[in-house]
Amino acid sequence: MENEHWYAMYVKMHHEKKTAEKLSNMGITNYLPLQETIRQWSDRKKKIQVVIIPMIIFVKSNEKTRIEILKNVPSINGTMIDKATHKPAIIRDEEMERFMFMLDYSDEAVQFTNEQLKPGEKVEVIKGPLCGLKGELIEIDGKSQVSVRLNMLGCAMVEMPVGYLKKIENQE
Repeated sequence: MENEHWYAMYVKMHHEKKTAEKLSNMGITNYLPLQETIRQWSDRKKKIQVVIIPMIIFVKSNEKTRIEILKNVPSINGTMIDKATHKPAIIRDEEMERFMFMLDYSDEAVQFTNEQLKPGEKVEVIKGPLCGLKGELIEIDGKSQVSVRLNMLGCAMVEMPVGYLKKIENQE
């Protein structure tokens, strides 16, 4: 059987949640990065699930299934392409695991940016709900943040007190 890989697939605007539900109903492993947030209207506040990376869903499949998804799911427009190889971009399992861990256990809002950041020190979170997460220490607007890179997509970042971190010596 062919190996399964994580792919970033493009979804029509505002179709992310329905597409994730359809893929799940088809028995296809997928991940839609969502985050709970509170929205304020003039008369009330409400908790809602917000898509973190608009128009992107992550799908774990083999090549044959990926092509079937493109043919049979009309809300999916295509697969992110690796500019170097001109083939569908494969996201490493370790990157996806760190990204999902960050989103699942963070108390703070996770931000996503495709801005190129200069590499900083490699760190591991040693306290709090993200304990064990490995990433990169960056500073934005004077605040310490832990960044997890997803090649070709950018970085997911969460604010983190420096006291919760320890430097990793010469490790990935």
